[in-house]
Amino acid sequence: MHHDHVQRPRRKILVVVGTRPEAIKMAPLARAMADSHLVQPYIVATGQHPGIVDVVFERVGLTVDADLGAGRPGLTLNELFAHILTGFQQFFFEEFGLLEDRPADRDYRRFPVACLVHGDTTSAAAVALAAFHLGLPVAHVEAGLRTGDIRSPFPEESNRAMISRLAFFHLAPTSTNQENLIRENVPSERIFVAGNTAIDALQDAADMEGSYGVAELDQLEADPAVPVVVVTAHRRENWGGGLERIGAAIAELAHRFETVKFVLPLHPNPAVASILRSKLDDLPNVIMVASLAYVPFARLLKRACLVITDSGGIQEEAPAVGTPVLVLRESTERQEGVDAGTLKLVGTNVQRIVAEASALLGSATAREAMTSRENPYGDGHASERIVAAFEHIAYGTAAPAPYGAGFSRQALRRLGGWDEVRQSDDIAADVEGESSEAVVTKTLQQ
Repeated sequence: MHHDHVQRPRRKILVVVGTRPEAIKMAPLARAMADSHLVQPYIVATGQHPGIVDVVFERVGLTVDADLGAGRPGLTLNELFAHILTGFQQFFFEEFGLLEDRPADRDYRRFPVACLVHGDTTSAAAVALAAFHLGLPVAHVEAGLRTGDIRSPFPEESNRAMISRLAFFHLAPTSTNQENLIRENVPSERIFVAGNTAIDALQDAADMEGSYGVAELDQLEADPAVPVVVVTAHRRENWGGGLERIGAAIAELAHRFETVKFVLPLHPNPAVASILRSKLDDLPNVIMVASLAYVPFARLLKRACLVITDSGGIQEEAPAVGTPVLVLRESTERQEGVDAGTLKLVGTNVQRIVAEASALLGSATAREAMTSRENPYGDGHASERIVAAFEHIAYGTAAPAPYGAGFSRQALRRLGGWDEVRQSDDIAADVEGESSEAVVTKTLQQ
C-alpha cells in the first residue's frame, strides 16, 4: 500500500483495565497508541478499582473514554465477573452498534479492530470472554505467565490460562512466557515477545520530578553522593523468623557501612513493621517510612545503589533502572533474572545476606557486573514494539523485531519427548547425501 498516513483511517483498539496495577502497565501502551498515526486507543475502565484508574491515565495525558461501573465492595468473584461480562456487552452495543452493523463498517471507522486486556485479573478474564462472544479479536498483554498450579495464585492462574485460549494475539514479556504458550499449542506466529510494559512505566516514573513527601528522602535527593540501599520485606513465607533474620542482617550492615543510608518502606501490616522496627529503630542511618506511592518509589529504586527485597515485581523493575538486586528468598518464579545475573538469591540467612551485600557495597565493579547485564524483562520499549506489531497487522507496515534472545526449540522439543539420537538415525536412513546432523538441524528449525 502506498497511501500516506492522512488517507489511512486510524484503527481503534479497546484498551480495557480494571485495577490500578493493570492501569500502570497499560498506560505507556495507550500513550504509544495515541502517538501512532495508524492506531488509536479507546480506554475502558471496568470499575473493579473505582476512581483509581483515571488518575493513572491522566499522568500520561490521556482520559478514560468509558467506565462500566461494574465493581463495588463486597462482590464475590462470580458476581464481579458477571457484572463485567454483561456490562461490557451493553457498553459495546451502545457505543459501537449491533454486530449486524459491522459488515457495513469496512474501514473500521466506527468499530474497534481488537480488544486489549492485561494479565490475569477478573476484569481481564471477563472482558476477554465478552469480547470473544462478540466476535471481537482479543489481544493479551503480559501473556504466558504460568505457575503450573491452577489453584495458585487463585484465581489468577486460571484467569490467564483461560484468556490464552480466547486470545488471537499473545504479547509475551519474555521468551520463557513464549515457551509456555507454545507448550499449550498456541501457534508461534500468534505470539510476539515484546518485553514487559511494566518496565516502560517504571522508567517513565523514575524520571518524573517531585517530592517524596518525606523530609529525610527529599534530603537524600539533594545529596546524590550519599549511597542508598532500599530494603523491602513483606512476603508471608518470611513472617516471623525470616523477618527477624532480615532485620538482624540489615542492622549488621548499617553498623558496618555507617555512611550508607538504608531506606525501608514498611509494609502496612503492623506485625511485619513491628518486627523490623524492633531490630532497626535506634540506628541513625536507617530510615523507615510508610509505603510509598508508585512514582516516588520508582525514583527511589533509581536513586539506590542496591536493593534487598523479597518482592516479585521489584526483581523485574530495579534492574531496569540500573540497580542490582539481592533476593531474600530461596527460590523465585523470576528465574530469568537469576540466569541473566541481574538478581542474586540470598535467602534469609543473616551471614549470607551480610556477606553478599557487603561484597556489592564494597565494590562498584561488583555492582557494575550485575547492572551491565541485559534485563530479561524489558528495556523500556515494549509499548513501542506492541504498537508496531498492531500497525503491521492492520496495515502491513514493517514487522518489529521481538525482544530478547528467543527460546531454544531444541530444549522445548526435548520436553515433548524428542530423542535427538534416535530421530537423527531414523531421518538419516531415509535421506541420502545429507548428514544426520544437517537433517536434525533443519528439522528443529522448521
